Amino acid sequence: MIKILFICHGNICRSPMAEFVFKDIINREHAADRFYVASAATTSEEIWGGKGNPVYPPARRKLAEHGIGVEGNELGVGLKRARLLKRSDYDEFDYLIGMDDENLWDMKALLGPDREHKISLLLDYTDHPRNVADPWYTRDFDATWNDISRGCEALFRKVTH
Repeated sequence: MIKILFICHGNICRSPMAEFVFKDIINREHAADRFYVASAATTSEEIWGGKGNPVYPPARRKLAEHGIGVEGNELGVGLKRARLLKRSDYDEFDYLIGMDDENLWDMKALLGPDREHKISLLLDYTDHPRNVADPWYTRDFDATWNDISRGCEALFRKVTH
């Protein structure tokens, strides 16, 4: 089983969008049984009293425009809620994929040395490596959708071929 963890700052916009876009791809490709996919945050800013905030409403709406829901937490039930990246995630997952350079820096600080070369950025898998647009600041969820869709399609091709 291929285990993929998408990571961003708060785990309420980009990384859950990537998680559910990738889940949509593997469902369409009849490959869901070959993957475990989740997402996490590099900070606890969206986690209060041990409970993570749900996916940001504009991110949910953008996914819904494409027929993608955000149901299914780590146990497969309920709504996705933010969760914090843990050091043990390095051993648990095959791919730890950040959305931007700041995430990458935070991931390396939290996870330690990347001895197995598991850490990357989502758009590294495309022909145009760069940071995924951050809609928290830009409010441009279309640009983020485009980046994440391209990145997830490219990642799927990479890990299945």
